[in-house]
This record gives sequence, structure tokens and C-alpha cells, in this order.
Amino acid sequence: MRAGAAARYEIAVRAEAELGEGPTWDPAAGRLLWVDVLGMRVHTYDPSSGRRTVRTTEQHVGAAKPRAGGGLVLNLRDGVALLDPDGAFRWLHREPVPGRRANDAAVAPDGALWAGTMRYDEATGGGTLSRLTGDGDGDVRTVLPDVTVSNGLGWSPDGRLMYYADTPTRRVDVFDHDAQGVVRGRRPLVEIEEGAGFPDGLTVDADGCVWVALWGGGAVRRYTPGGELDLVVEVPAPLTTACAFGGPDLTDLYITTARVGLRASHPVSGSVLVVPGVGRGAPQPAFAG
Repeated sequence: MRAGAAARYEIAVRAEAELGEGPTWDPAAGRLLWVDVLGMRVHTYDPSSGRRTVRTTEQHVGAAKPRAGGGLVLNLRDGVALLDPDGAFRWLHREPVPGRRANDAAVAPDGALWAGTMRYDEATGGGTLSRLTGDGDGDVRTVLPDVTVSNGLGWSPDGRLMYYADTPTRRVDVFDHDAQGVVRGRRPLVEIEEGAGFPDGLTVDADGCVWVALWGGGAVRRYTPGGELDLVVEVPAPLTTACAFGGPDLTDLYITTARVGLRASHPVSGSVLVVPGVGRGAPQPAFAG
């Protein structure tokens, strides 16, 4: 499939999520995690058995990621929390800000969580991107203090580059990333042309290519490490939110979608789609906390 080609998709989970987001493969459990941000739900899906679970949260939830010792780390409206394997809940870092909520998050190669926020009204510069570790009560450092809609995050296979999308900029930016979790040298990797949608969630494959879901574009695009577009996965859901590789060999691309604010009927919007065998993902670390 070259740039512009359609891909064969399947419906992995038929759902009516308001804002499906954050697909993440949990290799220890052999299942996919994903969230409905506005529906306040954390979902799991086991493709081998078809088993699904749903857990309701008390706040809007931007992301849910596996923890190294079991359980989940949650990016919630009022901060970042830990969910233990026995279901016990506790805050790792609580910082409620009126009018602000959590959005996308990702785990870096060193096991730190990078968690984004945004304002409900999407005011310019009202969001943040922070790095958290599980040390003590949760060491937190705000890396980018003035983003608008903090979204997709990913790292190159060698961990030396970090990719990031602040959605309204229409760009996917790249930073140099070191072993201490410090980023520098921000520059554009790609800019999405007007009319093609806005960059939302992203993932990086084993070859270092960046796959970007396009909100309002009904597609996922793959860009080479040099920023060249070389593949397009088209889906019949205009609000394409995020993507991740999963399955035993990390060759299946899972795509989350949303239906919030849609005026016309789009039957698969709010569902999780999968494109089998479309690429080869890189293993994703669990949160070290």
C-alpha cells in the first residue's frame, strides 16, 4: 500500500465511544487497552478470545497505560493516578486546574510517563506536557508549559528522538531525547496540509516510521524518519483519533475513533478498527511505578 492507497480494515470492537482514544497493547496480558475520554471509561479487548472489559472512572480519562508491576497508570482530569492489580486507586500526582482536563499520554523508553493536558475550551496555550516518574510520591516536571491540545507522543526505536503533536499547530514535531528524559532541539517533522485533518495520536514502528491519526481526516498516515509520506490508511470514520500496533507479533494496527459532535451518521465512528499485517510495531515499555 503506497501513499493514497486504501487499506483493508476490520472492526475489532464495535462501540459507540464519544471520544475513543489511546490504544495501547499490553503484552503481559495479551490485550488492547483504550479509553473513552468523555465517556469516562477504560476498555480492554483480548483479540484471541474476543473478551472485553469496561471500567468506569469518576473523571474524564485521557489515557490508560500498563504498569511494570501490574495494574494501570491513568491520566485523569485532576492528575495522574495509579490503579493496582487488586483495584485499589491512589493519586500519584494530583493537580486540579479549573477548566482543564487530561489528554493523551505515553510511556518513554526509560519507563517515565509523559502526560498531556488541554483546556475544555481549547484555549491557546492552556495545556501542558509533563514527565512523571513513580519515584516517591511521583516526581513531576513540566516540559512544555504552553501547549494547546497536547496529543500524540512516541519515541524512535533507539530512544534518541521524541515525536509530539500539539494538534492545532498541524505539525508533528521532533525533539532530541536523552537518557535522563531531557528533550531539546524542537523542530518540525511534518506539517499536515489544510483540508487533510489535524494530527492527533501517533505511534512509531520498528523501522522508525511515524504513524499519525488525522482528526477530521478519516485516515492514518505513515511518515518516514525523514518526514516523507509513504503510506495512507483510509478509514470510514472522519474523527480518527489514535493508533497503535498490537497482536502477538505487533503487526496489527489498531485505530480508535470518535463520534462527538458529528452531525451525519458514520456507522463505525466510536468503534476500534484494526488493519491486520500492515506494519511492524516496536515493543512499548510499561510505566515504572
